[in-house]
Amino acid sequence: MQVSFIIPHKGRFEMLIQTLDSISLQTCNQNDIEVIVVSQTPEIQQQVLSTNKTLSLSVHIRPTSDTISALRNYGVTQANGEYLAFLDADVYLSHNWVEQMLTALDHDSNRIICSAMQICEEGAPPLEKIRTALSNAELDTDVAFLPGRNLCLKKTSFENIGGFPEHLITCEDYYFTDQAAKLGTLFYTSNSNYIHLGEDKEYKAMFDKEIWRGQSNLQSISGRRIPIREWPSFAVPPAIVLMLITSIILILCRQPLIAISVFIFAVIPIFIYSIRLYSLANKKIHLWYIVLFYVFYFPARAIGTLLGLFKSIGVKTL
Repeated sequence: MQVSFIIPHKGRFEMLIQTLDSISLQTCNQNDIEVIVVSQTPEIQQQVLSTNKTLSLSVHIRPTSDTISALRNYGVTQANGEYLAFLDADVYLSHNWVEQMLTALDHDSNRIICSAMQICEEGAPPLEKIRTALSNAELDTDVAFLPGRNLCLKKTSFENIGGFPEHLITCEDYYFTDQAAKLGTLFYTSNSNYIHLGEDKEYKAMFDKEIWRGQSNLQSISGRRIPIREWPSFAVPPAIVLMLITSIILILCRQPLIAISVFIFAVIPIFIYSIRLYSLANKKIHLWYIVLFYVFYFPARAIGTLLGLFKSIGVKTL
């Protein structure tokens, strides 16, 4: 067995089936592939096995208390492949994904993890295009971080990294790929791609999801080196929200000029980030949609980070 696909799963069965279909259409020898689905939804076990007959496929049921990292780490214990391919259960791979991942890894002995670029349909909603543009900010180069939706590495490399951090509910890919970067390089290639079937498409749903994602922000810092370029992602969201709240208080205190000044300082980062993303997207996404994205994104991240802080304090006082 050459490649073991490991897919953690909970809910959205139809997307999992599409993910499995994309694996079954890989141009490499199917005998070199095994797929390990680690699910927290017991009723899907027989459905998955009966739906796809072409893959070497196994389904393992784990407790609902397990984090996504725990599911992935368990999957590795069942894997026989020389290479591990970690996928989310809502991605559709290009047909050449396996071939290009192995080629990219073998091209450079110092390369430890490879990942493919994200694409979306031409008719995708603006928010999905924004997410895709952010994902593809750096292409065909070594990067500081890789999202956990599609990762390929040698099993020996996984063992050297030490596995995924099971104490984190989210942000586990930040932590994992940061640890990997201490041992080698992370490469993001445009020679293969994937569609994120479960990508954010509506702003309200994105807002709720970012609150959830933000709750592990502070925990993900512990135990890893934070590069200077990453600090704004932690500092800017709460700073913006704090200044907005301050401007409202100043208005109530009848200090309109100071309130306007504070408000301007609050919105400057939004426009800086928006213009940067507008440029990254080659001006193909209307600037208004990008500004709207950050108007939702920054407060959600700030709320999530604050909730995560309270949870951390609660755990420490137990």
